[in-house]
Amino acid sequence: MKKIFRDASIQTKLICTHLLLILIPTILIIWLFYTSLYDLIVNDSVRQAFALSRQSAAALEAQLGPLSAVSSAIRSNTFIRQLCTDSVPEEDKEQLVRNNAFLNDLSSELEADIEGTMISSIHIYTDHVPEGLYNNWLLGDFFLPELSAHGTYWHGIMNSTARAELYCPSFYLSHTEIEGCGSLAYIERLYPASPASSASPSFLAIYFSSDELERILKQDAGDSGGVSYILGERQSIVASSDPALAGAYFMDYDTVRGVSTARDGFTTRRVLGEEVYTASYRLGNTDWYMASVIPSSFILQRGRNIIRNFALIYLLTLAVAFLISWYLARSITKRLSAINDQMRSARFHPPVRLPDPEIRDEIGELTDSYNYMADQQNLLATKQRETAEELRVSEIRALQAQINPHFLYNTMDMINWLSQSGEREEVTRAIQALSNFYKLTLSRKDPVTDTASELQHVALYVELQNMRFEEKIDLVEDIPDELLTVRLPKLTLQPIVENSILHGIREKESREGTIVIAGWVDGDDALLLVSDDGVGMDEKTLAAVLSGDNENTTGTNIAVSNTHRRLQILFGEAYGLTYRSRPGEGTEVEIRVPLRMS
Repeated sequence: MKKIFRDASIQTKLICTHLLLILIPTILIIWLFYTSLYDLIVNDSVRQAFALSRQSAAALEAQLGPLSAVSSAIRSNTFIRQLCTDSVPEEDKEQLVRNNAFLNDLSSELEADIEGTMISSIHIYTDHVPEGLYNNWLLGDFFLPELSAHGTYWHGIMNSTARAELYCPSFYLSHTEIEGCGSLAYIERLYPASPASSASPSFLAIYFSSDELERILKQDAGDSGGVSYILGERQSIVASSDPALAGAYFMDYDTVRGVSTARDGFTTRRVLGEEVYTASYRLGNTDWYMASVIPSSFILQRGRNIIRNFALIYLLTLAVAFLISWYLARSITKRLSAINDQMRSARFHPPVRLPDPEIRDEIGELTDSYNYMADQQNLLATKQRETAEELRVSEIRALQAQINPHFLYNTMDMINWLSQSGEREEVTRAIQALSNFYKLTLSRKDPVTDTASELQHVALYVELQNMRFEEKIDLVEDIPDELLTVRLPKLTLQPIVENSILHGIREKESREGTIVIAGWVDGDDALLLVSDDGVGMDEKTLAAVLSGDNENTTGTNIAVSNTHRRLQILFGEAYGLTYRSRPGEGTEVEIRVPLRMS
């Protein structure tokens, strides 16, 4: 340990001495704080959770409150009261229905009552109104026949009990009601007041969605890891912040109602072998209760988090003192570390200059010496790269130079043959074609051209060969426009086409054939395919064609191998020529080059 500290950097030694003076009293303070205040923080967390649940219960009551207000307004409406009882003669009801002013007023009152509430739809199920009010053009389906409510759970409860009102969870409603009206409902008996009466009953149904209730419950549950839910009689969960957790932490109706009577905050219970904090509140005048369940592990963890956060704040405060000591040490060792880091990096990467020193002391002199060394090394590396690039270009030009004389020799031999045959016009045509060919080839010093120029070269070459071989060679080009600008070395296609003619097509008994040049895109590469219907090659010849090692190597074979080598020098070993051939079936040459030169 002593040796490790002795060999440590100056900065490390200074920082360690400061840390020892800071950390020892810090650890003692944190321990005392944790043991003394932890219980107080846990109790405060429980009180905060209880206050949030009370706020959520109040918000739920505020959402459910308009249901009774709207119900009261509808029940006190003279027009509705007259229509839904038997005390008004049918003639008077018909007269009211024909008065559009009444209907307009009622429609406006309903819209005003619903606006700003979570109510989604209101219906009155009754058989006492005239037929003209069902699906009325002003009121819509506000009035429905009492028969349309038959078969629903809530209708059975209201007809079999003396209840005047009923808050309905979703399973009390029919599928049609849930789809068209809302997933929850408030039902009130309008007429008659008792189910024992022989008169046909009238019911008011106010439908609403559980979305707003679930939003409030989710705010109450928050990130506590617990759940809040609304429980109705018959053990029905009306809405919840998390259906899965509501099922896991479910408490029956009597238990929830018993917890609610305490009204003294959270109580502890064991659910599924886990201790939880529970609270319950009755929601206004309804028979629904809101239950909140929070695992004790969350409360305890929250207390630990508060303690931890306090400790972090305290440590951050102490870190300021540490930073001061670090700055003092850093001011001494910063420049030395910069030089040391750059020299270490120079083992694997080119050296990088440091900023010129502002202080002209011993470290400043050392920085100047390092910068001079870095400049010299980078200059040497740049000259080495330039030399390598010049060598690469020279090798490409040397290989190209081997192809040009060979092509010129064959062409001049063909012109000489035409001249001896007395074909003066053909000689003129051949010389013009040759002139155009070399004009394109030698038009620029750049050894690289594009696919469009290469196709022109090949067309002129085939034209020259057809002059010699009696127009027996067909050239077919199928190159998409996007490949016409692809860059490749000059005279890439011509040696391949020449090889196809002299060693493929001309070796056939008919001495005639077709050469097809096609192209397509393959990822980031361009592929050019030169195929012929010549005599093909055996495996031995095919293996030696790119290496130039064939015992019967000719000028065209040298040109092909040089073309392959030029492509690999220019673009890399992954590029170049690939030959595929079988005797008697022709030859295919695949040329792979990058779509864009780097």
